[in-house]
Amino acid sequence: MEPTTDVVVAGGGIIGCAIAYNLRKLGIDVIVLDKGEIGVEASSAAAGLLAPLGSLSGPGPFADLLLASFALFPSLIPELEEVSGIRTEYEQTGALRIVRNPRHIANLRKRMEEWQPLGLEMHWLSGDEARQREPLLSPDVCAAIHAPEESQISASQLTRAFAQAAIQRGAKLYSHSEITGVQHHNARVTSVQTAQGETITCSHLVIATGAWSARFGEWLNIPVPVSPQRGQILSLRQPSPPLSPLHHIVFGEAAYLAPKSGNTIVVGATKDEVGFDKHMTAGGLSWLLSTAIRLTPALEGCVINRLWTGLRPKTSDQHPILGAAPNWENVTLAVGHGSVGIMLSAITGQAIAELVTTGRTPEIVREFGVGRFDMK
Repeated sequence: MEPTTDVVVAGGGIIGCAIAYNLRKLGIDVIVLDKGEIGVEASSAAAGLLAPLGSLSGPGPFADLLLASFALFPSLIPELEEVSGIRTEYEQTGALRIVRNPRHIANLRKRMEEWQPLGLEMHWLSGDEARQREPLLSPDVCAAIHAPEESQISASQLTRAFAQAAIQRGAKLYSHSEITGVQHHNARVTSVQTAQGETITCSHLVIATGAWSARFGEWLNIPVPVSPQRGQILSLRQPSPPLSPLHHIVFGEAAYLAPKSGNTIVVGATKDEVGFDKHMTAGGLSWLLSTAIRLTPALEGCVINRLWTGLRPKTSDQHPILGAAPNWENVTLAVGHGSVGIMLSAITGQAIAELVTTGRTPEIVREFGVGRFDMK
């Protein structure tokens, strides 16, 4: 007998797993299908930064969405860890956004003015004050913004926690189950087919397939304007005995440094428009290392611990696509989260589960429907 479920979620990254978890909390049967392993693509490649300011240029619908999701984590994390039994390494480290060139101080001040209406705590620091907080910073750092509420997490552990919590609540998650076709009757999807030849009947289809989402648009004859953007990233391991540790996430010169467990520091990330190519490049590695050493010269003595890449699901306006698929009665899109998928997982899971169960688009995601691209 062919399996039947209320909802099929296509894509087992953090967005698909967060949606599945929230659907099960509402008592909805759900099957998650992923063409590879659950949570191993962009979700596990991410640095796990919960630092919303850098993605924002002031108030607006995207700021509302990002900050609403950011605000959910302090209560969501204990809940997920309890249900899943998985520790997520959530830590409110705070962040420093630094400049080394005095000519850039005015621009940093302008950014702080743009961010102040958003309501997050922020403090302006001189170079000396920044080094008091973070002794490893370069001597030429001349100003910084300190945002003590910004946080970080293990992206792979958070994805695993969402997945395991969804399973504990009764969801079914299947790795290596690529969807190869969609059946429909008029404007309703009735089932999906997998590469194993299985047909899964469903009442609703949620598409959460990250950088690979455009394929569903072709099947359903709707625009899904999501493309891959490669991010190259590395981690450094401090020598033994370790240097004075890095205490904050440090942002500067389009890069970031994030202190992690095991005396490691994650350095990221490039933004490469190279399609689905996941190779690490000499140029990318060189830029990451040289920028890290400019910001914190003491890191020159660190050992390269690990190198990796991920493919962000990018849209042309850098905002996700969330909401009902046009011309379909029972298809929902949750794609295009770019570099903030980890941070947006909390609100996306909640909002999409609400949309699927009630048929109404929550106000918080109303501005992010795919229809906004029709006019561009």
